[in-house]
Amino acid sequence: MGTGGLDRRSFLAAAGLLGLGLGGGPALTACGSNTGRDGSAPGTLSHWYHAYGEDGVQDAVRRYAAGYPDARVEVQWNPGDYDSKIVTALQGGRTPDVFEAQVKVDWVRQQQVAPLDDLLGDQRPDFVKALLDAQTVDGRLYGIPQAIDTQVLFYRPSLLREAGATPPTTVDELVDATRRLSGNTARGLFAGNDGGVAVLTAPLLWSAGLDLLSADGRSPGFDDPRAATAIGKLRELHATDGLLLGAPTDWADPGAFTEGLTAMQWTGLWNLPKIVEAHGDDVGVLPFPRLDADGAESVPVGAYSAMVNARAADVDRAKDYVRWLWVERTDHQAEFATAFGAHLPARASLEDAADRLAGGLGGQVAQLVADLGRVASPARWTAAANTALSDAVSRVARAGADPAEELRAAVATARDELTRLDR
Repeated sequence: MGTGGLDRRSFLAAAGLLGLGLGGGPALTACGSNTGRDGSAPGTLSHWYHAYGEDGVQDAVRRYAAGYPDARVEVQWNPGDYDSKIVTALQGGRTPDVFEAQVKVDWVRQQQVAPLDDLLGDQRPDFVKALLDAQTVDGRLYGIPQAIDTQVLFYRPSLLREAGATPPTTVDELVDATRRLSGNTARGLFAGNDGGVAVLTAPLLWSAGLDLLSADGRSPGFDDPRAATAIGKLRELHATDGLLLGAPTDWADPGAFTEGLTAMQWTGLWNLPKIVEAHGDDVGVLPFPRLDADGAESVPVGAYSAMVNARAADVDRAKDYVRWLWVERTDHQAEFATAFGAHLPARASLEDAADRLAGGLGGQVAQLVADLGRVASPARWTAAANTALSDAVSRVARAGADPAEELRAAVATARDELTRLDR
């Protein structure tokens, strides 16, 4: 990795490479409470968030909600398995009115979420196009992106040097570095208490030049012998004895890395401030490595987006609140993206907010997103397909099951799901 940082304009160009066209949006100004609406608030809106780990986020989103002039908004903070809670809520009735998620085709087909195309108006070009595309089904938009998140490999250069390991650029080098660190006080790698099944499956496929779905989203993208080779590497990581398991917190929290339990951790950019505070200059960042010369390095790119429950008591008011918060109130959006942990803004006009990531490690990650970002959760990738693939990868990693055989069954499930979506 190079050490040169990005200036602010370069950072925005980097973010734009994800969406091919960030530069054309008009400048925005933050709006106050004078929205030109009637100000009446006949009901209460409920707004659900997952439990962010960064200090200050919960207080901030409650403050945002309290500032909405046209209704009372109650924020619900949801620790635990948030995604399952959303699925249950959508199936069960009107709560919540507004929630953050990544759209799924099933929700659209079952008319559980409301289209939001009319909320962006002339501000549409200001949003990263790839994020809007990821929230679009059958040509209609169902989520307003809040901020860009990514995951990278954080590592301690000093510990790798002491073990005679180099920062890995291939999966085999990652396995070797993990093995070399297996006997030290710090383990080699932490990628979650499930041993990397949840967060490394897609990067392993990308490392081989494959994906969850084909480019057109109509067929499984891992129906290829190279998928078995790539997934088999997770078993090799488990066999090194250098993989940290049973950490006090999971992969999304930096605790294992900041407390010195591991020399490398796959985790989110949002943890950058805590990691730098703990280790200072003894930190490097890398993308997930390539499998071989025919593969590719990658970083996953995702964005929770604000969505509206189609069964909300007042869909129009819920949509108006989403427009107010995630289209008009650019001051809130800038703070949300940059003041708590480290995230990338979802729109070009927030260039001042990008200063925090204009150089150093933050600039390096921004460049990785620009050059190597891959959409982490396609709308047509269903829960059933994901469960089948995750279960298959888990059996390979933990029990040594045959990768080709396991993936063959997962491909069949994914194909059945795609057929179901097109009926």
